[in-house]
Amino acid sequence: MKERFIQFIYDLQDEICTTLEGLDGKAQFRHDDWEREGGGGGHTRVIEKGDLFEKGGVNVSTVYGELPELIRQRFDVEQGWFWAGGISLVIHPQSPMVPTVHANFRYFELYDDQNMSEIRDQWFGGGADLTPYYLWDEDAVHFHRVFKEVCDRHGDGLYPRFKKECDEYFYNTHRGEARGIGGLFFDYLRPSENYSAEDWYAFTTDAGKVFLDSYVPIVKRRRDEPYNDKQRYFQEIRRGRYVEFNLIHDRGTLFGLKTDGRTESILMSLPPRVRWDYDFQVEENSREAYLLKRLKNPIDWIGFEDQK
Repeated sequence: MKERFIQFIYDLQDEICTTLEGLDGKAQFRHDDWEREGGGGGHTRVIEKGDLFEKGGVNVSTVYGELPELIRQRFDVEQGWFWAGGISLVIHPQSPMVPTVHANFRYFELYDDQNMSEIRDQWFGGGADLTPYYLWDEDAVHFHRVFKEVCDRHGDGLYPRFKKECDEYFYNTHRGEARGIGGLFFDYLRPSENYSAEDWYAFTTDAGKVFLDSYVPIVKRRRDEPYNDKQRYFQEIRRGRYVEFNLIHDRGTLFGLKTDGRTESILMSLPPRVRWDYDFQVEENSREAYLLKRLKNPIDWIGFEDQK
């Protein structure tokens, strides 16, 4: 399973990067291999200063070794060894009319022995979420529909469960608002009475395969929308909220830094231009206010048309 998952994430990285380069038409992904001192490494790809994408990264990593103290405490084990593999991406478009997107899909194995021959625990995690700066409700509906369809192929209760986890996880509690309009978030998907490890492998990889279906149509619809300096300014204010979440709340960032991952690859998720204005306010009944209102409470995007 580990070897199959490694092949999957490298193939997905190729497909996503090729598609995004085609959309941009100018910028190409820079390729950067790296090794982790404690074991393993990864392949980072970063795109910058394109006609469409201001900055983005699509990273693959496979790391292993002895569990660091902080991670042992989280898993409540005195000692242990691990293997973790995954693909993680964040794309920041130039235009404030095109949303930022994040996704990751990962697999983890935990062992009692240094040779890592006997799996003591294993699980899958991942998800995808959308962060618009100017919101078209139909874009949010589309994003959620794509992932609901893949969830429904693997179980009736998966979409509402993972949608709720996403709404709760990608939330800036110190701001009282969501980072974006959500999507899916799932973690610690272990073998159980209802789902085998093979079942969770199938679900996680299927979710990864539809990522481009969820995002590319939105990019194509919004890339030519006109915008002005004021709207670009608002985008940079909202990017500040994105940075706050990644540095304060994000578990993946913490795991990468605490397991001696490559700092440049971990922090590639941060946007290139960002603002923190003191007590920034938006005009009432503006498009900016419309977005902020949508971020206060979770929305059932699948049933959104019926609610209007």
